[in-house]
Amino acid sequence: MTTILGLETSCDETAAAVVAGGRRILSNVVASQVEIHARYGGVFPELASRQHIRDILPVIEEALSQAMMELGQLDGIAVTIGPGLAGSLVVGVNAAKGLALALNLPLIGINHLEAHIYTLWTQTPEIEFPLLCLIASGGHTNLVLMTDHGQYEPLGQTLDDAAGEAFDKVARLLGLGYPGGPAIQEKAEEGDPKAFDLPRAWLSGTYNFSFSGLKTAVLYLVRRLEEESNELPLADLAASFQAAVVDVLVKKTRLAAHEHGVKQVLLVGGVAANTLLRQKMSRRVEIPVLYPPPELCTDNAVGVAAAGWFRLEAGERSGLDLDAVPSLRLT
Repeated sequence: MTTILGLETSCDETAAAVVAGGRRILSNVVASQVEIHARYGGVFPELASRQHIRDILPVIEEALSQAMMELGQLDGIAVTIGPGLAGSLVVGVNAAKGLALALNLPLIGINHLEAHIYTLWTQTPEIEFPLLCLIASGGHTNLVLMTDHGQYEPLGQTLDDAAGEAFDKVARLLGLGYPGGPAIQEKAEEGDPKAFDLPRAWLSGTYNFSFSGLKTAVLYLVRRLEEESNELPLADLAASFQAAVVDVLVKKTRLAAHEHGVKQVLLVGGVAANTLLRQKMSRRVEIPVLYPPPELCTDNAVGVAAAGWFRLEAGERSGLDLDAVPSLRLT
């Protein structure tokens, strides 16, 4: 069975995974930089790239060890080439090119968004085309129609802040820490999602998203509440904000799924780990909604290796002139 080593360094996670046959996970190793960047309330690009340099070889070695394999037993190398932070991407790309050259193995460059989608191929054999993908993370919020392997039609995207980015910024505004998604979800469990009537940007007639206005509305609300009281109702603010984001994501996904007659919806990316989003998406969308376990929602190399397997099986190869493309689109 063809076995692929996947590498992921698009942002602040150094990850390596070994996947067999595009579906069977033999190892999944992620070195997180959350503690490094928490003091800044977000990712500090230069620190991220430096840490990738320190972590990339130990992470690869650990992935091979967990898979009980040696480099010579691999059949190919897949690596994220974009979108992402240029300095971070280069570390993974150069490591992959070095391994491919030294081992005389096929190399394949993978889009980071595609990698998020392909995590689900390692979780269920029951994926049917055509399908709709909602990719919601710290850097991306995209609705994509997928008609076959590698065939994507973008339907909509965020025009400003991504959903995960909005979570991070509002969490920082409320003093809840970083990363914002888990912090807001935890605080929201104690609050009333109807406590504050926050705006939803529907952008009628499109499948695009906008969360900047919602973030600004929370900012002005916080300022007003601080003038009125010494103590902010953090739980109610978190719950109301989370409900606003989830409502928009679910309604637009539901409408797109209906219009395009898809058979399934794939919910992926870091925001896909949000419990309220999972619950409402499953209840309101009439067709099956599939999502990875939480550990495969955030950045990892499992989807990189899985997507690499499918592309290699289709006869695709990348040359050793492969380079990072920070603004790479999924088309």
